[in-house]
Amino acid sequence: MNFEDDWPFANGLEESPWPPPPQPEDIVMTDDMQRERMDYDVLIIGGGPAGLSAAIRLKQLAQEHGHEISVCLIDKGSEIGAHILSGAVIDPVALNELFPDWKERGAPLETPVTEDSFWLLREKGAIRLPGFLLPPFMHNEGNYIVSLANLCRWLAQQAEDLGVEIYPGFAASRPVYDEHGTLVGVVAGEMGLNRKGEPRPEYEPGVILTGRYVLVAEGARGSLAKEIIARYRLDEGRDPQKYGLGLKELWEIPGERHHPGRVMHTLGWPLDSRTGGGGFVYHFGENLVALGFVVHLDYENPWLSPYEEFQQFKRHPLIRTLLEGGRRIAYGARALTEGGLQSVPKLGFPGGALIGCAAGFMNVPRIKGSHNAMKSGMLAAELAFVNIVEGRGHDEGMASLDTLIEESWIWEDLGKVRNVKPLLSRFGLWGGLILGGLDMWWAHLFGRPLLGTLRHGKADHETLKPASECPRIDYPKPDGEITFDRLTSVAYSGTFHEEDQPVHLKLKDPDLPIRENLPRYAEPAQRYCPAAVYEIVEDEGKPVFRINAANCLHCKTCDIKDPARNITWTPPQGGEGPNYPNM
Repeated sequence: MNFEDDWPFANGLEESPWPPPPQPEDIVMTDDMQRERMDYDVLIIGGGPAGLSAAIRLKQLAQEHGHEISVCLIDKGSEIGAHILSGAVIDPVALNELFPDWKERGAPLETPVTEDSFWLLREKGAIRLPGFLLPPFMHNEGNYIVSLANLCRWLAQQAEDLGVEIYPGFAASRPVYDEHGTLVGVVAGEMGLNRKGEPRPEYEPGVILTGRYVLVAEGARGSLAKEIIARYRLDEGRDPQKYGLGLKELWEIPGERHHPGRVMHTLGWPLDSRTGGGGFVYHFGENLVALGFVVHLDYENPWLSPYEEFQQFKRHPLIRTLLEGGRRIAYGARALTEGGLQSVPKLGFPGGALIGCAAGFMNVPRIKGSHNAMKSGMLAAELAFVNIVEGRGHDEGMASLDTLIEESWIWEDLGKVRNVKPLLSRFGLWGGLILGGLDMWWAHLFGRPLLGTLRHGKADHETLKPASECPRIDYPKPDGEITFDRLTSVAYSGTFHEEDQPVHLKLKDPDLPIRENLPRYAEPAQRYCPAAVYEIVEDEGKPVFRINAANCLHCKTCDIKDPARNITWTPPQGGEGPNYPNM
């Protein structure tokens, strides 16, 4: 299936605007601090499904062809999986390609989907949507309910068995370019700066890690990917990336209410018809339920709190009766890429490529992205391997990854659903639901969406209306049994940050939150952050914008939704942040 007639996806550059690539011995680092340097054939930033699949595929190819290739993967979490959070119902199509014998290898896909339902919620009731209304690719037969964190831990073990060097707790604090502007690596593992940015006695400068190719697999809104996209103008001609905020809790419920393999998705209440999002409930494991809620970050009302909407969702009779008598085990939140094909940037750049959610391959209506992320990593690995065998590196050899993606089933998966998100944004729940369903059915039956390719329009930070023009939302207080306050929830995420270090949430203009955001938008950071990082307090009778960086879940919503684009998320010291168990 090909959608190229009405969507211009990049096919690489015919003539490179960049100088000829330097040879490895000619590389000149732009960082002048003396650091240890470690060189690899391929350096991968991020230990999620995309990065791990790329690392594994590289080593598989090396074994198959008898060619030595060195692969290093770093991740900012304390261990692989510590920062991984997803629903998750996974389509095993990519895993089948990577490891056809994954069942024999003991992959943690133990709960096949046995029951699949979509519900439209009202405040006190619910309507189950008939399954025949949904095109076949929206159903979950053949999929598995998993902990994506545990799947990544398993993938990491497979990668290490193949010879991949994996270093968790290593945050990529800054990119390293050569004299031609090619990305050659990163500075990683820098630790021991105090709050003023000065070295403490235990300061470690970190190391320079280089790769003939660098694959950036940080996930949604990664700091390195953000800089690379801007530096190489990879998003020119693309729609702005769109995002959602996903919030999740893991519950243990009474056995008589637990139905392994049951999958439920919801639309509607508590969100109004102009705000996109919905809930999910997945039964798996030993009496475990993955419970979550997604709010699309193009919402308009600055009084809205995604966290409180999630708590409201749990008050619905359909959900409350499931959770009563149960026990919450874990909590977390993270941003999701929702732009689809219209927002995927060019993938290849001088020195490497973007893969996974760093580029944005999530299928929004299917609420799945791991299969596409894995496949993008595998395709990038195959291209990098061919280039390295040919003696190439530190060049634009990854530019043709765009073509490989276009020719893969990723293109088909995202092409069928590319208009759903724009339709929901433009027409709200009811119009978006009807028109989106019709468009998907048309794509399924006739090979292309009915409406061509619709545009996204505004970026998420541009959609807020002034607080004075929107109804204030007064959320009920938490009951401490089903619903909870944010600070209590953060304690269930295992989050830790050392206090005496530079604040990793940077304000371009420290006065702007009080000067502009507070009077115009009632400073929405107080509400869109799911971890109570931002608050307005009084000091000597004047409002002060306070940042509680130690609470940060690394969801990056602030970097996305701040209306003035005044907040920049950067990685703290490696190993810090949430430590998600079984999420």
